[in-house]
Amino acid sequence: MKEPDDQDTDGHKSKSDGKQSLKSFKSESRSLMKEDETLTEGDESYLEEENTDLEHVEGSSSSYQDDDLETTRASQETMAVEEEAVEVKKKISESFYYDYMELASLPFVTPDSNIPLDILTLVHSFGYDCRKRANLQLLDNNTILYIAGNQLILLNLKTKEQNYLQSCSGQGIGVIGVHPHKTHFAVAEKGSFPKIIIYEYPSQRPYRILRDGTERAYAYVDFNNNGNLLASVGSNPDYTLTIWNWKEEQPILRTKAFPQEVYKVTFNPENEEQLTTSGSGHIKFWEMAFTFTGLKLQGFLGRFGKTTTTDIEGYIELPDGKVLSGSTWGNMLLWEAGLIKVELCRNGRKSCHHGPINQIMLDEGEVITVGSDGCVRIWDFETIDTADVINDTGLLEIEPMNELQVGKDVKLSSMIKMNEIGSNFWLAQDANGAIWKLDLSFSNITQDPECLFSFHAGAIEALAVSPITYLMATTALDHSVRIYDFAGKTPLAQMKFKQGGTALTWVPQLVSYTGAQISVGFEDGVVRILEIYNPKGLAVFAGRKKILGADLHLKHVFKPHTASVTALAYDRDGEFLATGSKDNTVFFFDIEKEYKPIGYINTPGPVCQLTWSTMAHPFSTLLIICENGYVLEAPPPTMKEEDDQKVVSYEIKHMSIKCFHFSSVKSKILRLIEIEKREERKRLKEKEREERRKQLLEQMGDEEEELQEEEPVEEEEEEPLPPIFIPPTPSPILCGFYSEPGKFWVSLGGYDSGFLYHCAFPPYAMSDFKAQKDEPFDFRFLEDTEDNPVQVITFSISQTMMFCGMRNGAIRIYVLNEDDLSLPTVMDYWHFSVHDNNYGCIKSIATSFDDRFLMTVGTDSNIFVFNIFSEFMLWQEIKATVPSPRYGFEAEVVPEDIEDPKAYSIESARRKREHDKLMKEMEEIKAGKREQLKVLRNEFSKLLAMNEELPKHMQFKRTDFDLDNKIRAEINRKTAYKLHQVELELAWEKEKHELGLKKLENRFRDPLESDSIVVHAIQSDHKIFSYRLVQPSKYSRFKRPSQAERRPSKLERLDKEGPGRKDSQKDTGGSVSIQEDSIIEKGKKFRPKTLSEIMVDNQIMKTRKLILKAERAKRKIQERKKEWEELYKSKPADDYEDPKDLVAIKEAQLYMGDFNLKTAPDYKIPEHMRINAAKKEEELGHLDSLVHSKKRHMNKCILSLRDLKVAIIEEIQCLVQELKAIQSTLPVSKHIPIPQIPQIQLDEVPEKRFHYDEEILLNFKEHQIKNKDEKFFQVEQTGLGGAFIKPSPGKDGDVATQESIPGSAKGGGFNLDLSNLLEFEKAEPTDTELEIMKRDEIKHLYMQQYLVNRIKELIVTFDAELRVLRHQKLKLDIQMKLSDLHHITLFQEMLLLKNFEKQENILQERVNSLDKEEQFMQWKINETFKEMEEKKSEISKLQDQEKALYAGFQTAIGENNKFANFLMKVLKKKIKRVKKKDVEKDADEDEESEESSEEESSLESDEDESGSENEVFDDSICPTNCDVGLFEMALQLREKRLDIEEALVEEKKIVENLKKEYDTLSKKVKVVAANLNAAEEDLEAYQREKQQRLNELLVAIPLKLHQIEYMAFGEIPADLSGTLVFSNHSLDRLQKRIIQLQEENIKQQKLNREYRERRKQLVREKREMAKTIHKMEETVTQLMISKFGRVIDLEALQTLSVNVTLEELKIKKLRKELVNAKEMKMWEEKIAHVRWELMTKTKEHTKKLHQMNDLCIEKKKLDSRLNTLQNQQGNAFQGPRKADVEAMEKVTELIQAQAQRISALKEEITVLRKKGGLILPPIQSSQVNEIKPTDL
Repeated sequence: MKEPDDQDTDGHKSKSDGKQSLKSFKSESRSLMKEDETLTEGDESYLEEENTDLEHVEGSSSSYQDDDLETTRASQETMAVEEEAVEVKKKISESFYYDYMELASLPFVTPDSNIPLDILTLVHSFGYDCRKRANLQLLDNNTILYIAGNQLILLNLKTKEQNYLQSCSGQGIGVIGVHPHKTHFAVAEKGSFPKIIIYEYPSQRPYRILRDGTERAYAYVDFNNNGNLLASVGSNPDYTLTIWNWKEEQPILRTKAFPQEVYKVTFNPENEEQLTTSGSGHIKFWEMAFTFTGLKLQGFLGRFGKTTTTDIEGYIELPDGKVLSGSTWGNMLLWEAGLIKVELCRNGRKSCHHGPINQIMLDEGEVITVGSDGCVRIWDFETIDTADVINDTGLLEIEPMNELQVGKDVKLSSMIKMNEIGSNFWLAQDANGAIWKLDLSFSNITQDPECLFSFHAGAIEALAVSPITYLMATTALDHSVRIYDFAGKTPLAQMKFKQGGTALTWVPQLVSYTGAQISVGFEDGVVRILEIYNPKGLAVFAGRKKILGADLHLKHVFKPHTASVTALAYDRDGEFLATGSKDNTVFFFDIEKEYKPIGYINTPGPVCQLTWSTMAHPFSTLLIICENGYVLEAPPPTMKEEDDQKVVSYEIKHMSIKCFHFSSVKSKILRLIEIEKREERKRLKEKEREERRKQLLEQMGDEEEELQEEEPVEEEEEEPLPPIFIPPTPSPILCGFYSEPGKFWVSLGGYDSGFLYHCAFPPYAMSDFKAQKDEPFDFRFLEDTEDNPVQVITFSISQTMMFCGMRNGAIRIYVLNEDDLSLPTVMDYWHFSVHDNNYGCIKSIATSFDDRFLMTVGTDSNIFVFNIFSEFMLWQEIKATVPSPRYGFEAEVVPEDIEDPKAYSIESARRKREHDKLMKEMEEIKAGKREQLKVLRNEFSKLLAMNEELPKHMQFKRTDFDLDNKIRAEINRKTAYKLHQVELELAWEKEKHELGLKKLENRFRDPLESDSIVVHAIQSDHKIFSYRLVQPSKYSRFKRPSQAERRPSKLERLDKEGPGRKDSQKDTGGSVSIQEDSIIEKGKKFRPKTLSEIMVDNQIMKTRKLILKAERAKRKIQERKKEWEELYKSKPADDYEDPKDLVAIKEAQLYMGDFNLKTAPDYKIPEHMRINAAKKEEELGHLDSLVHSKKRHMNKCILSLRDLKVAIIEEIQCLVQELKAIQSTLPVSKHIPIPQIPQIQLDEVPEKRFHYDEEILLNFKEHQIKNKDEKFFQVEQTGLGGAFIKPSPGKDGDVATQESIPGSAKGGGFNLDLSNLLEFEKAEPTDTELEIMKRDEIKHLYMQQYLVNRIKELIVTFDAELRVLRHQKLKLDIQMKLSDLHHITLFQEMLLLKNFEKQENILQERVNSLDKEEQFMQWKINETFKEMEEKKSEISKLQDQEKALYAGFQTAIGENNKFANFLMKVLKKKIKRVKKKDVEKDADEDEESEESSEEESSLESDEDESGSENEVFDDSICPTNCDVGLFEMALQLREKRLDIEEALVEEKKIVENLKKEYDTLSKKVKVVAANLNAAEEDLEAYQREKQQRLNELLVAIPLKLHQIEYMAFGEIPADLSGTLVFSNHSLDRLQKRIIQLQEENIKQQKLNREYRERRKQLVREKREMAKTIHKMEETVTQLMISKFGRVIDLEALQTLSVNVTLEELKIKKLRKELVNAKEMKMWEEKIAHVRWELMTKTKEHTKKLHQMNDLCIEKKKLDSRLNTLQNQQGNAFQGPRKADVEAMEKVTELIQAQAQRISALKEEITVLRKKGGLILPPIQSSQVNEIKPTDL
């Protein structure tokens, strides 16, 4: 998922900055708010003005993907808030309170009506909005606070007394919050720009009001730990997060929290400047920080990374800044720095909770999680706080310390702790309708969870009131029916079912004279009749549960519908019960016959209400209101005495039903209203016009005629009337009631809301209801119900008041004339919001039997009871009377309840019964047909038998008996199809068993690498077992990456690859440039050079050679300097020590001398011997892998042995077979007993237990059937163990093979054929034959003995192999036992090390951080020292420059200049100069600091001495006879001197600062070093403690007696605690080490003597080398003086080069001359070309003049010819003119040529259109070419 940016602004501000910013902001706000003037109770207008000024401060974030924009706007808002805070000059007094009566919303009463304002008074609330977040708060140990619709309820837990606070907005309450000190509580409301009202507790007076925090409603509020700040977050659409200074009613900060729904906002208890918000698919971390734009909120969005995005309900801020949150799948997420550090789950990757985690708390060092699964789990805080990822899954498995399962059907959403001393009680909010008291002490006396209160969960669907007492029944979708005593304010009883209740009515007294029955309809279409009784009237038995005030008993149950029941109604005579449902049916029951079903009718839509006519109607009729706009009127059903068995269906088909199909008339009504308004406006305008006219007539009586003659005023054009609109989807009918017979009122929703419509059934009846369209004949306008329709209507018993329940949860009361339901006027009404305005639609409303109480239920789970105003109201305590149980009540049989939602309804059962009856009849018919088929089949069999008895030539073929071949093919096809269907039916079962088998294999078989195998010896009882080997443990697979195996970091990769890549890039770039240069040079080779270019090149080459020579000299000098520097660097210091010697000394200090035991108190653990949990895990893994490999090798050997046994058995079987063949030819007396063939035991092939075939499965099934009553494990032993191994085939277990020994084939050749023997049985054998037979017998005897010996040899060899391998395995078993002991020891050490690991890591981190800090400080010191040395060298350079300046000036003056002193004074004079950079803005202090500098140059001291002579001179004018050049030079050098002095002062300042910094850093390094030493000592002490704890572990080491060398008086002592255990190798190594040390000592003494001699020799050589160097220096000096006359700098001489600038200018001059010469040549060529063009143009002009002359001559000829033709006009018209004929011919030729041209062009176009066409040149005819000259 692409996640949004996780940071609003620069989020790297430190916490300290944030704290300082908040404190500074508070101090500023305190300073701004002066205490001169305080508000009093009459200053509320000021508060209103102040809040109106703050209205423009709103959330500015528009998109969570652009958090920078959000922060910018938030900063602007913060600045705006600060600017407004500056204007605030008044402070609210701490004693100021608002008036609750002025704030609380009051009922609306129509003006000028006599309806009292308190017509309804809230008495009690039985509901609780259990699904609202954080809707349970604790004010003190006895008082809880929660929201119920538009009321805030304070409930006393002991007295159960309720106190109410009304919503101030009248549009509901969003959320509540309690001050941490329990002195105040906040009520955040809903509505348009709702308020947050802070009430003081326990006075419950409004203390502060916070305005304009959101647009529609608040989602959550939270006080900080100190209670001085309040955070609020709004809901849709703005989701504004606001931080309030609530005591001053001022917003501090405000921004948009997130673009999606936000559930929660809280302060960090440890840091009030940090907040956290969570909600739909996000969690966000906030910090209040002070930036350059002011105080603002910075938000960091949590990134989920690889974890699935989840909604977050619960979270907690940990003390170290991390955040622990829940998830929708039940795991906990640990957040750090905006990222998920680790996801916590339980062992086996089970989730922490089965469902979302709704709340997480930190209490007394323990983390408490509250889940939707009804569990409260306690977790170890340290484990969670230090949790980290151990693998790529990101999961860490932990287990809770304790857990509490509250209940089976419990869904906890929040908890709050009770402040009872010495106890750990909590109150829990159950989203399934309860408040629990939980004991989380988890001790021996822990109390079980106690349900304090139980409520409906979710929407309440129906309400019914007893007709004789103050009992009320309700039902809801939470599957419960509840009974209340609303007068006594007590819940009495409840009953749970499998489905939710949807309809409810109280059985009238005519049916149940005690008024103790209710009828309830449910979602699955079932109707239950429940009876209420007082259980106290029953006999009390021992062990009976606590007796309540009332109980419910199931009286009747039936299922008339297949969908949810929506309406129940008893007729006025108590004879019928009508039930309506969403399955479009109404069912009737006969009550007198125990609710016997009568029948049902179909309706055109889902039924929403049923109402029987009252006694005022002449006939009893049922008004059926359907949701889709249909209203039906049905008479009571007629009772027919019919046999119930004969009735096929309960449908009533011939009932005369009237129907009214509502057609929308709202648009017509609005049109009529608009017409009336316009007529009224016209009438008023006409009246005004007449009045004005009369006034004008009175004023101007004489001009009356003129007024009459005035034109009438033009009327304005009217707008068109609203169109007639019919909604495409009919508006739903919400409720209705009878007004008189045949007439009724209905209230509609959707488009037609806002009116009550009076309708009448049409006099005629239509068969098709859908085609019917009817309109109401009257209507009543209901004010403010356009978007808030009337949902339910009821009347008082006296019918003087009409109570309306509105969709937005409000109650409206209209006062009526007595017994007049035609509603002549419904203008005056009383309106009050009671339930929640968003989701608290009133579902039912009812009055008590005496009109004293009014009850309402809504979809917000609330039930309210009101007192109805009455002048004769008696204020006395009343209670409901619960009916006593009837006589014989206990003996009645409780009917069987219908719990299966798929059970048949009454109609379905009837039809099923008829269907079964028909099926039974059909089965009887089928049985008769089968008997007939059986007889026919027998006859056919007889015919077939007779056919077989006939001769073959007379028999019929089998196919001749087939009547039709297609029948048999069809039968085969159906059989195949049925087989396929059976396979499909069993596919799920097959897949189920396969999956079950796979799971068992995955759980028990797959982890095994090899199972245990037993190999038995053949002759002896020896046997060998293989190891049952499982997969390698996690420790053997565990391996942390070492430094060598670790993947290089990005920085390391850049360090390794970066320079190479850059060099390669540079190389490639260079190669490219070289290639380009080479190409250019190649191009230049073919162009000959001019003389000037050759001169330039020669000059360049000459200069280049000189420069290269100087550069070579410089390079040589630099190389020589580098060599000298390297030599000096390689020169060891006086205190230099060889690193090898240091390493050897350190090693000797560590490992030589007195060795301390690990048990010694001063034992210091070497660095390489320090162990931690990770290393121990690696060691454990290595041991496991070693053990695993050895066991696996032994298993392979045992398997090979088993394979050998199988091969031997097969060979023995072959030998026995051959032996039997041989013995068949020998007499019995000479037979040798045949050895028994060994068998493979069952435990030798355990894998065969899992091999099965169809025969084995059938045997297993038979065993299961036989042993059905036995236990499962016996079945497994007898069935599986014996059935899964098939016996070896063949007689006596022999296996026939083709392999045998070589002699077996010969032995087989002597088998004689018995038939041949029988033929020659009577013949006597000859002597030769007897000899042959004797020889064969001897041979067979030998082969017999050989085969028997071979069998014995194989057996003996195998047994020997087995015993050898068994001996090896016994040795390996000993090693394995030792490894197990070692494994236990390592595991104990690992557990111990893990306990030490956390503190050790902390100490190690501290040591590492101090070490890094020390290294950093040391590096900084070195850098500072280096910089200081550089600055000192710069100072020395500046001083040298100053000296050189004075020396140069002294040289310029000369020795005998009389103005030398004057010029030196001018040069040395001090002048105050304006500084170029004035950093500190204090020039005087800088000047003083410069003058007071201690380190001044020697030249300045000379200047002071010279200036003491008190000589006054003018340095602005040059004296006479003084050289002006020297004077100006002195002035210029003085400026340079001043620059140098200023630079010196600056450098000295920098040096002083660096010195101070160096000293400070040195001190810090000492402190850090001391801390580092202390930390290392702590770590060493902790390591010692860890080693001591490791020493305390008991290690089992089995030793033999000869291994014990510690003897006391020749015997082994009883106490071996003071002994040491050494391995033989270690002991030998220590003994050999003594000899090695002696040899090393002798060797070191010898080396010492050699090194002393070597040192003496080196000192002598050094002294001689110094003398040689001194001689060479003197020789060089003499050579310089002899050659140059003085000592010169050879380096400067060697590096002397030409003047590069001058040479470059010369080359540029030559090149410029060449360019100019080329340009001159070019211009000369251009001039010649222009002259040639001028000559050409002149020639052309002359040619044109000659042509003009020729044309003039031709013109004259034509004129003369024309004159001649004019004279011959008459002759020209006698015949066809020649000119016309010629013109015609020319035109004809021209047309032909154009036609040819057109055809050619068309062909060319055709060719061009074709792809790849060849384009030919255009065709030009000769005629065209001939015509062209004439055209010219």
